[in-house]
Amino acid sequence: GLPYVVAVGVSLLLVLALLAAAVVVRTHPAGPIALGAALAVAAGATGLALAERAVTLVALAVLAAAFALAAPLGTPGPRRAVTACASALAAAGLAVAASAALGAEAHQAAFALLGVGFLTLGAAAALRRDAVVAVPLEATAVAAGVGGLALAGGRPAAFSLALALCGVAAAAVALRADRRPWAGYVSGALLLCATWTRLYASEITTPEAYTLPVSALLLPVGLLRRRRDDGVSSWAAYGPGLAASLLPSLVAAWGDPDWPRPLLLGTVSLGLTLAGARLRMLAPLLLGGAVLGLVGVHELAPYLAQVVGALPRWVAPALAGALLLVVGATYEQRLRDARRLRTALSRMR
Repeated sequence: GLPYVVAVGVSLLLVLALLAAAVVVRTHPAGPIALGAALAVAAGATGLALAERAVTLVALAVLAAAFALAAPLGTPGPRRAVTACASALAAAGLAVAASAALGAEAHQAAFALLGVGFLTLGAAAALRRDAVVAVPLEATAVAAGVGGLALAGGRPAAFSLALALCGVAAAAVALRADRRPWAGYVSGALLLCATWTRLYASEITTPEAYTLPVSALLLPVGLLRRRRDDGVSSWAAYGPGLAASLLPSLVAAWGDPDWPRPLLLGTVSLGLTLAGARLRMLAPLLLGGAVLGLVGVHELAPYLAQVVGALPRWVAPALAGALLLVVGATYEQRLRDARRLRTALSRMR
């Protein structure tokens, strides 16, 4: 009603007056006090404005513009960071409120909030030389991104798109040399989660559809590490990427009654084993060999059980005794073979 409009109007005028005072006396000790008072009154005005939709939109728009104009005029340092972040938060609230006023659902309002987060991230990049302002702005942008993802979480398709957009934004941040390591990892993780969410939304249950993108990301990274540093072991370079696809596929193959998956997995494992032996790399040799052996045991187990069941009962103990005799008679030779194998494996990387 009218009382709320008057109260909000007076509060907004008071915010503008306090911000003007904070700018005018920016070198005076009263400047931070005026800014703190402006923030407190702005919070109160926002709370009062929530009673009326139109008043909410006007109040948030005025606050966003006022703090945005006050930011470059304020004293460089924490005060400028506070006003810039306050403007970004008001803009984020305005985006959500405007989406609700237009009748948008939560997953649709998420993209308006993400848009504010991306713009805030761009402003932080433009101000990157002023770390006191840029870092808080980046944190505000991340908070807006998290809020957008939370709003989109109820719809897998929208959530996948939101994750992909955040991944692209993180990739753009990774172009900066001072943000490259961690922003690149975050971008890869977000894009991978976007892929998984899209597959889940499409009701795809094949594990390889989820694991192969992981290997496609990790294996090139491992290759680059090996090229830059010859001392990196194959376990560190290729182990995570190979295990990410081989192990889930092995679990699926053991529970799969059909033959295509075990055949393909066995073929790939055989190729990895041969490649590891040829290139003297331990990770593909052992991982490929182990998976190949387990696939073979699983596929041959029913036939071996039939053969054992058809033989007389004394055959199994007899074969076990013969095996023990052979091992005992050639113990020294087997021990030397084991030592040679250990030496050969220790030379691989």
